[in-house]
Amino acid sequence: MSDINFELRTLTFIDSLQPQLAQFIAKDNKVYDPAEYDAALMLEIAPAMEIHRMIDMALKATRVRLGSVVTERQFGLMQVQHADHGEVMEAGRAVLRETGLSENNRAEVKILTNKIIRSVEQDHAIMFTGTSRGNMVLAGESVLIMEVTPAAYLAIACNEALKAANVKLVQIQPYGASGRLIMSGTESEIDSAAEAAQKILTQLNDIRANGTSSQLG
Repeated sequence: MSDINFELRTLTFIDSLQPQLAQFIAKDNKVYDPAEYDAALMLEIAPAMEIHRMIDMALKATRVRLGSVVTERQFGLMQVQHADHGEVMEAGRAVLRETGLSENNRAEVKILTNKIIRSVEQDHAIMFTGTSRGNMVLAGESVLIMEVTPAAYLAIACNEALKAANVKLVQIQPYGASGRLIMSGTESEIDSAAEAAQKILTQLNDIRANGTSSQLG
């Protein structure tokens, strides 16, 4: 184990990347694009540049592919993915072994914003579409806006929302000081998406607090 003091900011295992999220990641990627329904791991640590050693270890120890890397002033984020759940879980375990941390050392999820704009007006819809990197927002749709910290937790919140409801992914930014998620759809579908996103984040906090469950098997 290294003598560096590590901080585990985010650790989430996604069992099956939903098509919209996988395509959104692929659109933005500079490394290896995930396939739809791949399993994925989002892991963020401090110090930031130590994430490169963790990436090296994960790639050498398993068959995962590197999807995303973000190194900020304090925190380094990596996303790896593979069709085999076991490969992705082992990549996470390898990083934890090296840092001397456990899953439940990760930071608590804090929801900063969780709002639904119902039957959005046309000017507002045009604004959302103009800043979108995903789908268009149409007048009369409902819009879910969620902001959390640490930011990377939004990936699993988005994924669970897409599993639960027929909604459109408009924007997701799972990095930075806080993460932002925007989705649109009919009122009932957006309500279902918001409920699913909130539920998984609450579950992750419960797992962390209780220390009795594991995402990595």
